[in-house]
Amino acid sequence: MRIGLIGSGSWATAIAKIVTDNGHNIWWWFRQPANIDYFVKRHHNPHYLRNAYFDVNKIHFSEEVKEVVEHSDIIIIAVPSIHIEASLKGLDSELLCNKKIVSAVKGVMPNYNILLNDYLVQQHQFPIEQYFTLLGPCHAEEVAAEQLSYLTFSGVDPEPTAEIAACFKSEYINTIVNNDVLGVQYAGVAKNIYALGAGIAHGLEYGDNFLSVFIANAASEMKVLLKGIMEKSHKDCDAVNYSASVYLGDLLVTCYSLHSRNRTFGNMIGKGYSVRAAELELNMVAEGYNASKCIKEINEQLELKLPIITAIYKILWEGRSPELAFKEIEKILV
Repeated sequence: MRIGLIGSGSWATAIAKIVTDNGHNIWWWFRQPANIDYFVKRHHNPHYLRNAYFDVNKIHFSEEVKEVVEHSDIIIIAVPSIHIEASLKGLDSELLCNKKIVSAVKGVMPNYNILLNDYLVQQHQFPIEQYFTLLGPCHAEEVAAEQLSYLTFSGVDPEPTAEIAACFKSEYINTIVNNDVLGVQYAGVAKNIYALGAGIAHGLEYGDNFLSVFIANAASEMKVLLKGIMEKSHKDCDAVNYSASVYLGDLLVTCYSLHSRNRTFGNMIGKGYSVRAAELELNMVAEGYNASKCIKEINEQLELKLPIITAIYKILWEGRSPELAFKEIEKILV
């Protein structure tokens, strides 16, 4: 399979490592030519996962998304949701015919409040049968260190989904196949919001006991959200195991791990940073920030009870005091 990769951040770099370690050549889009020059010379990404070295003979770098798409059968999109529209701007719909797209995005597109697959349908009439997702639980830093990690691939057809997953299977990557394309994406969105909340709690100096109760309640609330979205979309959710790794496992690792950028972002908010100051300090996109606003707006139609997400939204977007918001959260935890 000819594989293309759109994105050059830490997660995209981890994906590139997995695929090239497995012997596959890739076409890889970088926005800035200087970063390509650096990578070719030094054999590693100049900004992310600098300890991960590559055989650059397996990589065709390009500044043009169109060129990457033209030379690929499978296109992996691994850019923050806020940058999807700009990254795919000007892409011809005919160029996507007979291609498979794998989303490694963990967010809702903030200008539209929709997932990548919905955007592709609106802009390119792209069929859901050729759309797949790549989700965790997984950290780019652990992949770079070749620590055993699990990835879940979702698609409506199990056979091509398994074929794509096979490209990633290795000594340090185990793969799981799932057919809940819609649910896993919204789980990936929601867990970042809850992880941001876990970080706020840590910044406010709550202890391990509170955090465990907070996360247990977050898991229950996430299930309410996913079921509500599935029912609104007329999807059957009865057979979904929300305790599986792509749902509960990803929530746990994102809330607890020191590698989690959303937890780190939330920790700064809890310690008194403004949102802008936290963004500048982190210097990476924390998907939970925009996601909290997107889910709040989506829920205006669903009318679900999501008190934790609502509280986090008010802290981030309405300037509510984290201390007062978490005092209210204390009262609803069970």
